[in-house]
Amino acid sequence: MKNYFKNKLVVSIEQAVAAPYCTAKLADAGARVIKIERKEGDFARYYDDFVKGNSTYFVWLNRGKESLIANIKDTKDVKLLKNIISKSDIFIQNLGPGILNKIGLDSTSLRRKYKSLITCDISGFGEKGPYSQLKAYDLLVQAETGLCSITGTEEAPGRVGVSVCDIACGMNAYSLILEALIKKEYSGKGSSIKISLFDSLSEWMNVPYLQYLYTKKSPKRVGLSHPSIVPYGAFLTKDKKNILFSIQNEREWNAFSKKIIKIEEKYRANFKNPSLRLKNKIKLNAIIKNSFYKIHSNILIKSFKKYKIAYGLLNSIKDFSSHPQLKTSHIKKKKQIFEFIPPVTLENKKDFGRIPELGEHSLKIRKEFKQ
Repeated sequence: MKNYFKNKLVVSIEQAVAAPYCTAKLADAGARVIKIERKEGDFARYYDDFVKGNSTYFVWLNRGKESLIANIKDTKDVKLLKNIISKSDIFIQNLGPGILNKIGLDSTSLRRKYKSLITCDISGFGEKGPYSQLKAYDLLVQAETGLCSITGTEEAPGRVGVSVCDIACGMNAYSLILEALIKKEYSGKGSSIKISLFDSLSEWMNVPYLQYLYTKKSPKRVGLSHPSIVPYGAFLTKDKKNILFSIQNEREWNAFSKKIIKIEEKYRANFKNPSLRLKNKIKLNAIIKNSFYKIHSNILIKSFKKYKIAYGLLNSIKDFSSHPQLKTSHIKKKKQIFEFIPPVTLENKKDFGRIPELGEHSLKIRKEFKQ
């Protein structure tokens, strides 16, 4: 497979998830990514030790990168970093607001000096506004954006079980950098990208936001069901399997109500359209619950397939780990080999770079960029 990013140099002063997610994508695409770490290392290296003594987060997000230990309070190291950045195509950082301004490594200063440089600043709440100076972690932003208020059950709000704000921000940063690279191909000019966890998740919150803005009503927490589509949820079968399914149109409803759970004609008028099904949600869900409890999951699945109704099993992580659709690959760290779930790639890429030890490439990089 041709490497279109082979000659692209990315320098990233990064930690945690959002920026490393973005640079992992760039490394996967073939770019050379130099990860700048303090002497203690990216603190994500120590979130846990579940992967043969390594952090799950670090294994996931740092394949294919080079690790350079540098101290941004040391004038010699700052000089080294400036020299590396002067030869780079992309500079990314997700340190606290204003930290790099003191040493001339802020994006404004760098872009003024290097017109073709693409800079990307990742923050919690953005660089302006009353929250700009606050620390921000994924769950805090889930809470601030209202995501927790619509996640969970009627009894209590909940957290989305993965770092959704960090991932959204990293995805946005990656896509904006790709846009900037295309722009640079035509104009020769770099770009300044500024993206935050809050802004990234806010965009994802458009549906509940618009619903509230124009109705003054917030979506309710409904657990494993849908606030406006009925039926849509998980129900227990005769063999104690939870099957989650969704009815999206009248063809599906007619097949489901007449052929699968066989609702009596005298009750069908209560559920004849989506609005009535939503209005009579409790009654309908009770009928479905009683029906499913008498049917084996295999029979239900065959029926869903026959009538082209979307369904899924409520899997545990153990179930997911052996899912027949799951594709896995391998990455290395020294002599250790880890299995992981690879990202979507062009042309079925199978080889991914190694996970760096802390400072593994420091001597090589310092020699290469010595002035």
